[in-house]
Amino acid sequence: MTTTVSRRRPGAGNLLLDALIYLVMIFTLLACLVPFIYMLALSLSDAKSIVNGRVSFWPVGFNLGSYEQIVTYPNFFRAYGNTLFYTVAGTAISLTLTTLFAYPLSKSFLRGQKFFMKLVVFSMFFSGGLIPNYLLISNLGLTGRVWAMLIPFAINQFNLIILVNFFRSLPGEIEEAALIDGLNYIGILTRIVLPLSTAGLATVALYTAVFFWNDWFNGLIYLNTSQFPVMLFLRNIVNGTSMVGDAAGFGDKSTIAISIKSAVIITSTLPIIILYPFLQKYFVKGLTVGSVKG
Repeated sequence: MTTTVSRRRPGAGNLLLDALIYLVMIFTLLACLVPFIYMLALSLSDAKSIVNGRVSFWPVGFNLGSYEQIVTYPNFFRAYGNTLFYTVAGTAISLTLTTLFAYPLSKSFLRGQKFFMKLVVFSMFFSGGLIPNYLLISNLGLTGRVWAMLIPFAINQFNLIILVNFFRSLPGEIEEAALIDGLNYIGILTRIVLPLSTAGLATVALYTAVFFWNDWFNGLIYLNTSQFPVMLFLRNIVNGTSMVGDAAGFGDKSTIAISIKSAVIITSTLPIIILYPFLQKYFVKGLTVGSVKG
């Protein structure tokens, strides 16, 4: 007796929906990629081509003068180093504190777990605002110190919920077996839970690193000039508060300023863009598990 299995042909509605999804994805990709390519072309073009409006998505009159000006600009590498420090140290501190907070919250049998979980969700939507936060950080003596960029933003509620749900998705039998073998909860966390939570930790680490890398507003409020991150340096250049033209010294200064702005944008955003492909496989898994489970 033979059984014939007929394949379902996709209907016109499904094909239309798939085409619409692909169009939205392509449009989103172009919306993100086209400005970056245009900025890259501007940063690699000469001043005459930029003035004549000949630059579109390919460099005209290939020139590395803008990047040479950045190298000689006195505060750029200092700001770049500050951002690297804030990103690495901030991600490490945030990942440590978020993990230590999320693991107990993932245990529903702990007394007060539901209360603190509701408190975390409540704080996602309601906060004191800018002035109370500034007064708090100022009274703690953190203004003008690098800790003002690290400690107040160490725990993000969204990242915390992702890790809580990820920890909940792990099989409870593993922890029960470890407890029977005499391992305490600290040992379970460090030896069992964390190695099994690579995807969730990578997702939180990526979110946190992007936040610290792109953050400029908090640096403007809490830090001194020598402690500014590179994104605040970039913001000052884009707004014209930094003397880009004086650092040029050849050709039309306003045109060179446009080229230097583009070069600064490329050099400040490229590292975090390069980081994405290496964490993408963990990012997708960690985000889906953390948002669906629990």
